[in-house]
Amino acid sequence: MGTWYTALAQGRRDTTPEIKQKVVSLTSAVTSPVDKMAALGKFVQQDVRYVAIELGIGGIQPHAAAEVFQHHYGDCKDKATLMGAMLKEIGVDSYYVIINSERGSVDAKTPAQIGAFDHAIIAIKLPDAIDDSRLLATVQHPKIGKLLFFDPTDELTPFGSLSGTLQENYGLVVEPDGGELYQLPKLPARLNGVYRTVLATLDEQGNLSGDFTESRLGDVAAAERARMKGVATDGDRLKVIEGILSQSLANFSVTKATMSSLQDTMKPFGLDYSIVVRRYAKTAGDLLLVRPRLMGIKGSGLLETKEPRQLPVVFDGPRHDTDVFEIKMPNGYVVDDLPPPVDLDSSFASYHSRTESVGNVLKYTRSFEIKELSVPLEKMDELKKFYRAIAGDERNTAVLKPKS
Repeated sequence: MGTWYTALAQGRRDTTPEIKQKVVSLTSAVTSPVDKMAALGKFVQQDVRYVAIELGIGGIQPHAAAEVFQHHYGDCKDKATLMGAMLKEIGVDSYYVIINSERGSVDAKTPAQIGAFDHAIIAIKLPDAIDDSRLLATVQHPKIGKLLFFDPTDELTPFGSLSGTLQENYGLVVEPDGGELYQLPKLPARLNGVYRTVLATLDEQGNLSGDFTESRLGDVAAAERARMKGVATDGDRLKVIEGILSQSLANFSVTKATMSSLQDTMKPFGLDYSIVVRRYAKTAGDLLLVRPRLMGIKGSGLLETKEPRQLPVVFDGPRHDTDVFEIKMPNGYVVDDLPPPVDLDSSFASYHSRTESVGNVLKYTRSFEIKELSVPLEKMDELKKFYRAIAGDERNTAVLKPKS
């Protein structure tokens, strides 16, 4: 199949004077080879629109780079073709990678057949001297050398990284002398997730006001950017934030909200907002019952079904979330009872939470990490218990009592 695809794409990455001129204009202001590659990647991702014209063999054979550049649109294989042509102009070789956009559809034993694949990306041959921490999706191929996998179609995943669905996915690397089914790398979980901190105040009636700060990375940032780009006004964007909060809170209102790095995919996507929640704490006589976990749901009812599951559970990608919620207690109140800590560790994921009293502050911290991207059927009971324990922790309350 690799040999066949090489012949199919023969001459498609030939450049033109217009492409050469564009490469010069995009790269002349930077000196680093990585910055030059990143500039070309950004152009193909964001300036070349995704349009698929798949008449006849067009569903399989990429259009010529000259056509893609002239019309400024193309599908995934067209974008990979233009990217390869532009890289060639700065002296960098690259290879087509034919892949399925859904991890698990192709594995190491899948026969070479074009129908098994629905997407095309690119593998960039990096000079051995390049060692850049931004190039996260880099592997040392035993035959080709240092390779960076890059998706020119994914405009929300920055150069050097990969979306979760492509990580640990098998792709056909099209080499000059044939093809090789190769497993793409898995990136560290810390590069995808939500890092959230909250400073809140609770009054004697149980009303809560708080300032929320969120930093989103990886696929989580990409998903939020996509949602925010899809709404036209600040009011509509506020509704997106309200939708996130409504999964965990009732009787709330957002008093202000801002976002940062909506367009700059090289930086974390930031959300800062303030809310007021009426009667957040429940009263029981002279006691206040407070749920330390203000927002964010990690538990799942996925396996709470009567029928046994028939297929493994596949996660979107590695992920690491952290929450730090600090709730200032009302004057005259102290802690009477705290939820127990939760420590869950398995091969596929981990979850840790703590609720503490620090002076007049009720502090809740937790972390959640997905370590393996697939949970086999024989571990379904373990996964069900894992999710149930998380759900229990998320419902737990702390008890505050008046000072004697």
